[in-house]
Amino acid sequence: MDVKFDLHGMDEVIAGLQGLEKDVKKKAARFALRKAAMLVLNDAVANAKKVDDPTSVSVISENIALRFDNRHFKRTGELKFRIGVMGGAKVELDKEEKQTFQDLPGRGTQHWRLLEFGTENMPAQPIMRPALSNNIDNATSEFARELDKWLQRYARRMAKAGKK
Repeated sequence: MDVKFDLHGMDEVIAGLQGLEKDVKKKAARFALRKAAMLVLNDAVANAKKVDDPTSVSVISENIALRFDNRHFKRTGELKFRIGVMGGAKVELDKEEKQTFQDLPGRGTQHWRLLEFGTENMPAQPIMRPALSNNIDNATSEFARELDKWLQRYARRMAKAGKK
């Protein structure tokens, strides 16, 4: 699923980034991006709690995680956070894999993908897709707000240290 959007009203924030070193820009953007991704994560957890079976030991909402994609960053230089369900979606597991999944906080939740996309016998009960689509505007606003907040804090620190 591709999601595309445009940022408007970020002129002041972008101007604040212009004079900064590359490492400082990355740190600011990573901080703001994590805060924005947390909105999507929280919504995904709330969606998962709605479809979690209270009688099962498997709890999808406990296995939803936010991770920085370091491999993508090293390859492209672009910041990226991933929100997903720990343990993946592999249904057929060998003995060693079963033990690994039992060690996760929500135990083995490989069935989440069946809920997300449905099967021929069961309609879809999406968890992750609505979490993103319902929060694009909020996450974008949060990113801009947190980036601006970080830049203001950085400017105060530099002014206190007597630097430009």
